[in-house]
Amino acid sequence: MMGPAHSLSGAAAWLGVGAAAGAAGYQMPWPVLVCGALICAGAALAPDLDHKSATISRAFGPLSRMVCDVVDTLSHAVYKATKMRGDSNRSGGHRTLTHTWLWAVLVGGGMSLLAVRGGRWAVLGILFVHMVLAIEGLLWRAARVSSDILVWLLGATMAWILADILDQPGNGAGWLFTEPGQEYLWLGLPIVLGALVHDIGDALTVSGCPVLWPIPIGRKRWFPVGPPQAMRFRAGSWVELKILMPAFLLLGGIGALGALGYV
Repeated sequence: MMGPAHSLSGAAAWLGVGAAAGAAGYQMPWPVLVCGALICAGAALAPDLDHKSATISRAFGPLSRMVCDVVDTLSHAVYKATKMRGDSNRSGGHRTLTHTWLWAVLVGGGMSLLAVRGGRWAVLGILFVHMVLAIEGLLWRAARVSSDILVWLLGATMAWILADILDQPGNGAGWLFTEPGQEYLWLGLPIVLGALVHDIGDALTVSGCPVLWPIPIGRKRWFPVGPPQAMRFRAGSWVELKILMPAFLLLGGIGALGALGYV
């Protein structure tokens, strides 16, 4: 899928989690609901770190382009080192390592550990990166025609405001994980969810997605998981733009109402 659809699906997924958490007795404070939705929207772009033309490759200027080059090279190397006889030869690393459940869990776990051990500046850094990505994804056209510096300033402002709100008692720094020293441990959850939602979205397209790696399926370790070919669509097609994106908006709205206790 394209960036805007990925980000919308990520935000909708976290709002749905908020509704489910509330029903299970783990009510999200509204700052966690809002912040998590934005983080998840940004994280839903992150698996395309292996794609030099993706939205994320442009989000932070030369730095993100350099990171994309490194991740693409690493992903291709891992693919070649672990592929089985049934896996095809590839010339690049797109839709390989970063499009797996294992990558999602490792990155999300790493961000949780960083948030807990790194203190306020680590939390601000995590929020800043994901706020910028959320802006790039959710406000795609506006972000494209605006200055990168303006997007970064908006992302930094959002990160600072959200961190201040979350730090206030009862606003969610210790949501779900309540023991002393576990503040912001939950920050990794929307990051994991965003990456997995991205993978599921890509699995619906023509090429499928190897989300189950390194679990082998048949003669392939990088099996492109997806529905039957007749049910798949091309990225950017009318199915994505006219059906899926409105559906994500609707589901996200229902999830938000459920999380806030209105339905």
